[in-house]
Amino acid sequence: MTPRLKITNGKILTPYQLIQNHAVWIEGERIVAIEPDDLPFVGAKVVDAGGRYVTPGFIDIHTHGAGGHDFMDGTVEAFLGATTMHAQHGTTALVPTTLTSDMDELHHTLSVFRQASALNEKGSFMLGMHLEGPYFSLNQSGAQDPKFIHDPDPAEYEPIVEKYSDIIRWSAAPELKGAMEFGRFMSHHGILPSIAHTDAIYEEVIEAFKNGFTHVTHLYSAMSGVTRRNAFRYAGVIESAFLIDDMTVEIIADGVHLPQSLLQLIYKIKGASRIALVTDSMRAAGMPAGPSILGSLQGGQEIIVEDGVAKMPDRKAFAGSVATADRLVRTMVNLAGVSLQETIQMITSTPARICGVYDQRGSITPGKLADLVLFDDLITIQKTLIKGKTVYEK
Repeated sequence: MTPRLKITNGKILTPYQLIQNHAVWIEGERIVAIEPDDLPFVGAKVVDAGGRYVTPGFIDIHTHGAGGHDFMDGTVEAFLGATTMHAQHGTTALVPTTLTSDMDELHHTLSVFRQASALNEKGSFMLGMHLEGPYFSLNQSGAQDPKFIHDPDPAEYEPIVEKYSDIIRWSAAPELKGAMEFGRFMSHHGILPSIAHTDAIYEEVIEAFKNGFTHVTHLYSAMSGVTRRNAFRYAGVIESAFLIDDMTVEIIADGVHLPQSLLQLIYKIKGASRIALVTDSMRAAGMPAGPSILGSLQGGQEIIVEDGVAKMPDRKAFAGSVATADRLVRTMVNLAGVSLQETIQMITSTPARICGVYDQRGSITPGKLADLVLFDDLITIQKTLIKGKTVYEK
């Protein structure tokens, strides 16, 4: 018989309402019903949520690693180690993200993704790969290695897309030569082109939006704001993201990359249905502070973790976050003052829609996969379920 599970005595939080005195019924990998607590579910194992919240599993669409592992390490162990750490913090699905690198390293990482996916039993489900670079503005390279940065080259990216069907996102700067062709090609192949590490102005962003660039990678980080050219002012990517209503954005809501005021501003303008919370975490997520490496162990850059964030050695710029998904939720609720219900929307249904997986994930709905997380009033993760199986329990 297909195993059955009944999660009872919990506060069920969907993106739109709080349901109490009801239970989530799971059969095999999927949710089959939400019914009153006292209604029997024959043959089901009963899980008492103890009055805790029961929400959809968190979805992180931009992460480079965790638990001492970076996806650019290019090993199955790294992929599995990072996803396992993220699952312990409530993430049931994620998008492994690369850093700008040479093409051999990128190809190797993409090939390892497939191997790791087949062996992933305890970690967050990997939705597909996100390529961050190498098509960026040198002026906005941030922690990306500038020696690999260049304009989009169809002789380079077309064979990659044809060889690896696992790519679902590719971040690039839209002002570069060839970027519009890049955006159209990605969109045609079902890959989300995303604006990142860019000096674009509003007019360039509008054109990019028309050519498939409907999402902005880590808003405010490594991108233009209001700028002047020949004495005239132009809106940058930040203002463009606010002006284009249908543009979605992601924010690193660790409380460091963006202060309270900017978190509140973004939420006020874009709303929960247009904002995805992302960790943009590197290998030091879930690890003690101190020295670490951004990128692969072989070719990465030395960084320092302090003050709850990763920094470049000269401490003049951040080098990715050390956040986990539960920290993002706590930050939006406790620092930004956003309701828990809308915060959960920003880390479940909104990223699911952005990545095109809302038909399977992102809400507690009969027929969807049973990716769930249970946490207390302090947003401390107590249990994580992926496809109906418990992968973490405190």
